Amino acid sequence: MKIALAGAGAFGEKHLDGLKNIEGVEIASVISRRAEQAADVAKKYGAPHSGTELSEALALPDVDAVILCTPTQMHAEQAIACMDAGKHVQVEIPLADSWEDAQAVEAKAKETGLVCMVGHTRRFNPSHQWVKNRIDAGEFNIQAMDIETFFFRRKNMNAKGEPRSWTDHLLWHHSAHSIDIFQYMTGAKVVAANALQGPKNTDLGIAMDMSIQMKTDKGQILTLALSFNNDGPLGTFFRYIGDTGTYIARYDDLVTGREEPIDVSKVDVSMNGIELQDREFVAAITEGRQPNSSVSDVLDCYRVIGELAQSLEAQDGWS
Repeated sequence: MKIALAGAGAFGEKHLDGLKNIEGVEIASVISRRAEQAADVAKKYGAPHSGTELSEALALPDVDAVILCTPTQMHAEQAIACMDAGKHVQVEIPLADSWEDAQAVEAKAKETGLVCMVGHTRRFNPSHQWVKNRIDAGEFNIQAMDIETFFFRRKNMNAKGEPRSWTDHLLWHHSAHSIDIFQYMTGAKVVAANALQGPKNTDLGIAMDMSIQMKTDKGQILTLALSFNNDGPLGTFFRYIGDTGTYIARYDDLVTGREEPIDVSKVDVSMNGIELQDREFVAAITEGRQPNSSVSDVLDCYRVIGELAQSLEAQDGWS
C-alpha cells in the first residue's frame, strides 16, 4: 500500500515513524508548505516524491491513501479532495472547524464508499484501550470523567517548539480528543453541554483558557479544563471515575486512583498510539471495512463542539 503524507511537521513525522513499522506500507509522497522541508522529510523516509501542493500527490496514480497533518482550517476541504480523487484518507484531529464542514466530509465518505478516518488517537493509546477492555468485559462502568489539557503556548508553535503557520484552538482541536473519548468510553450520547472561556490573547485572537462540562443520556458527566496559559506539567490527563475503581491515564501510562502503576505493555502490538492508529487505517483499507474512528464514528463529537462554539459566540455578544 502506497501512502502520501501532507503536512510534514512534528505530527506528520510521528505518522511516518509509525508507518515504517507496518509491513507492506510504502511512503509514496511527502507534501509540505516548504519545498525544502518536504524534500528533506521525503529523503529521510525514502519517499520518491515530494512537493508543496496536495494536488501533486493526488495526481500520482500509485497513491492508494493520504494522511493529512495539515492546518486545521484545511482539513475538511482536503479530505473531500482526497476522496474526489479516489484516495482513502486519514485526517488528523480535528476533522473540521465547523459542524457544517464535518457533515460535508461524512457525506462525501458515504458517497464514495472510501475509508475516511479521523485521528482520534486516544481510542488507540494502550492506556485507554485497557480501560475500554474492562468496560467491554462488564467489569467497569464510568460515572464521571475529569480531564485536564494543559499547555504553555502563547505563540504559534508546534510540538517541536518550531514556528507554526496557523493558530491552534482549544475548542475545535484539543477538546475534540476528550469529547470523543468520553462518548466512546461511555457508549452514550452527550445531551447537555456548557462552556466558558477566558480572555482572548490579543496576538493570537483565541481564548487561552476554557472550561467545559457535559452530561450523557446515561447520566455520566465530564468536567474538562483546557489552557494554553499553563506554565507547569504539560499534557492531557484523564481521570476515569467508575463503579469499581478510578484510573488515571497520562498518555501511555496508566495508574489507579492511588497512583499504583498498571502494566499496559501487552494490550496491543505497540505502545505507540499513532502507530496503532495507522495500523487500523491500513487494516480497514485492506479488509474493505470501516475503521475505528471513521468519520461516522466520531461525527457526533463535532456536533457537540459546534453547539459549544455557538454558545461561546453568544457569550461574546454579552460582553
